[in-house]
Formats: sequence, C-alpha cells, structure tokens
Amino acid sequence: MWLLPCVVRAQVNVDIVGESANAAGKRVVLLGYEDMLTLGEQVLDTAVVDSEGRFHLGCYVTYPRLVVVQIECYSQSFYVEPGRRYDVWLPEFRWEQNEERNVYLDPVALPLEFLNLPSDELNLQMLRLEEVVDSVVSSMRVHLDFKYRRQRRSFDTLVAAVEREVPDGENAFMARYKRFLLAQMRYDMGFASRKQMLERVLPQPILYHDECYMRALFDVLGGMVSQGMRRVPKWRLVEWVRRGDLDRYLDSLGTEQLLYDEQVRELAALVALRESLYDPDYSSEGVTRMLVALSRRSKWREHRLLAERLSPRFAESGQSSRGTAKGFWLSPQGEATLPDVDGNRVSLDSLRGKWVYMSFVRVDDPNSLRELETLAHFKDSVYAKYDDVVFVTVSCDREFQKMYHLLRNSRRGARYTWTWLHFDGNYRWLEGLGVVSYPSFILLDPEGRRPYSVTPTPESGFLLHAPWERREVEHEKLEFTD
Repeated sequence: MWLLPCVVRAQVNVDIVGESANAAGKRVVLLGYEDMLTLGEQVLDTAVVDSEGRFHLGCYVTYPRLVVVQIECYSQSFYVEPGRRYDVWLPEFRWEQNEERNVYLDPVALPLEFLNLPSDELNLQMLRLEEVVDSVVSSMRVHLDFKYRRQRRSFDTLVAAVEREVPDGENAFMARYKRFLLAQMRYDMGFASRKQMLERVLPQPILYHDECYMRALFDVLGGMVSQGMRRVPKWRLVEWVRRGDLDRYLDSLGTEQLLYDEQVRELAALVALRESLYDPDYSSEGVTRMLVALSRRSKWREHRLLAERLSPRFAESGQSSRGTAKGFWLSPQGEATLPDVDGNRVSLDSLRGKWVYMSFVRVDDPNSLRELETLAHFKDSVYAKYDDVVFVTVSCDREFQKMYHLLRNSRRGARYTWTWLHFDGNYRWLEGLGVVSYPSFILLDPEGRRPYSVTPTPESGFLLHAPWERREVEHEKLEFTD
C-alpha cells in the first residue's frame, strides 16, 4: 500500500510501549485501515527501536479499532481501546526469514507478546470467541462445509455454544462484534438472505465507526448491483456508467426493494462502482467520473470520503496511500532517496521525464541473474538509440555489501553498467509498489505512470518492441502521411 509521511500526533489516548530482544535500529510502524471498503492503510505512528530495544507508539481512538504493528515485512494485528496502555514484548526473531521464503504467500506473524492484560481485556475475549468457533466448526465441519450438504441446525449448535461459552458482558463492543461475526458467518454459509441481514441484523443508523459492522455490510452489498439486478440488466448499468449518468444509475438502484433507503442505496452504488473498476465490461473512465461526482455531491461525509479514496484520480494525485503516479516517488518517510553502489543518495524524483525500466532483484537469486544478463545484452543498443530511456536496478538484499561485491568485485559487474540502487531496508516502499517476489519489473512512462499492471520481463522479448519504440514508429507514420 502507498503511504504518506506520518503527521505529528496532536492527541494520544492509546499507548503501546514495547521492548524487543534483537530489533534495535528497526523502524516500527503502527497502521490502521482507512475504511473497510477500500482497505487503504493509514499510518498512525512510527518509531525507531532504540539501542536498548525499546519503542513507544501512540494513537488517538474514540472507539475500539483494529491496528497493525509492522516491522519490515512482518506484522501483528489487534484491537486497541480508548485510554488503554499496552505493554508488549518482542522476543528474539529471525529477521532474514524473508530471504528464504516468500512471506507474502506464506506469512510469518510478528510474535508480539502482551504483558499484564486483565482477564476481561477485549483481545482476550475475542481470542476466546475464536477458539469456541474454531472448535465447533472443526468438530462439525461435515455439516458446515460447502463441499457437503450444510445443515442449519448445525449452525444453531454453533450459536448456542458461543452464547454459552462467551456470554454478553458489560463490553457493548464485544457484544456487537460477536453478533456481527455470527451474522456474517450465517450469511456466507447460506443460512440467511440479504433481506434478513439488511432488515434484522444490520439496521439503521449505519455504524460507520464500527469496523466489524461495516465489514458485514459490505459483504452483504457485494455483487448485488454490478452484475445486474432483477429489473435492471447489466447492459443498462454499463451504458449509464459509460455516459457518467450518476442520477439515472442511482435511481435505478431504487427498483431493488432492499435499497429504498437513500443512504443504503448510495453505499450499494459505491460497492458496485468499486467492483466495476475491475470489470472489463465497464468503462474505467466512466467509473472514475461517477466516483468523482459522488465525492462532490453526496450528502454524507463518509460517502464522499469513500468515493474519493476509490477514485483512480485521487490515487494518482498522490493524496492517497494507494497512489500510483506521485506515490511512486514517495517512501513512508517522504521523498524516496536510495543509496547507489558508492553510498551516494539518489532521488527517484530525478528520474522523471524519462522512460524508466526498473528491475527489483536479489543478487544471489539465479532467476534475477538470468534477467540481469538479458538486460546487459540489450542495454547498449537501447541507450544508443534512445536518450530518454534508463534502466534502474534496485537490489533488495538485506546486506548492502552483496550489491557492492557484485558490481565492484565480480566479472559480472563489469557488464551491468546502468543505475544501481539499494532498497535501504524500505520494505514498506517495496510492498506499496507490489514487489513481493524477485525478480520484479516496473515500467514508468515520462509522466510517471505505469503503462502495464504487470510489466513484462526482459527474457519475454519485451525490450525488442518496448513502448518507447512504438512511439517513434507512430511518429514516422504521421510524417509519411503528411
């Protein structure tokens, strides 16, 4: 995800005080979701573990909220409550695991241990609830699994076990959390209809501040509109989106009885437009126009924010944590500058105005080395013909010396005569770019945009007919036509 620089906290009512065995010098990031629809991440606080292994994070919340503590590419999530202090201990941890396995496909949790928690603490109650649910579902999996014939009475047994083992107490949030969790499970297993969920379980007013409620609501509204409704076929919706006709689009949702309420109808439209962004039948430009219009016209502040965060224009402006154009040149700490092989800091912003073909590698990875050899084969011919194309390789090895040794002390290094940078331990930046395996490639045009969602590799033959070459051919055709 894309992150903007963390602002100074004006007020704090949650403190997370930690000690670690071997994390000195590492940056700790405290994250939270902006909302349950976009799942964009928001930086709540950052800290650097001191020489004695201590760190302190803080944030301000008015309602229990899910937060994530992340170090490098390892994280742990939990709920925080207003006015609480959380003492945590991070035991000795093997940080180099990410160089032996892909921790994005096979995650490794940050092993945070909480100290001095009272028995009625919220996370302990949630843990107890999850244990009961897992135990019952495991013992009755034949009657609840989608591969078999599911039985409603088995789910009723689950509900009875939860009520017996985890009864409602004084914590109103926990009671709602349990209710919404069971309701979402009931709906996902096919034991409840949309109508039952919207009329009985998720009533008005909408609890925008309750993450569990909103997660269940978006789950119910998902797929309700974008693929067509009973009285409005999909092709009509596609046409209205193409024309950017927001009024007719919203009015058509009112034909669905469950969406008579204007507020719920607008939320359903936001969910549908989000789905339409990834549906090739819909015009992406039309979806963007609809989202921009909603962000300006909606009567509800929460809907305006959701539409703004969903809009690709908002992302490309660099204002969002999910940006693509300006966001590429930003790190969690501000403008991204990375060290070259001589230790000089290079600003990525200095690459603007050129075609940038970036490779993210690990220098001891055979697949990375094979792609680097292909880059070396094409580099001289590309550089000789185009003065607005640059190759940039980012070494993602934990140790800087691996890159230095390859370029300065090996025969291979003499062939790799283009810009080399080290990622400098900036795992958040890599994650934001979508670099989760090696080698990975990203192409940027002179405006800083990505022409490809997945950039082809050098070995695919991409450099034989790259976009900068097609632009020159088109220019020659225009001159011939004249």
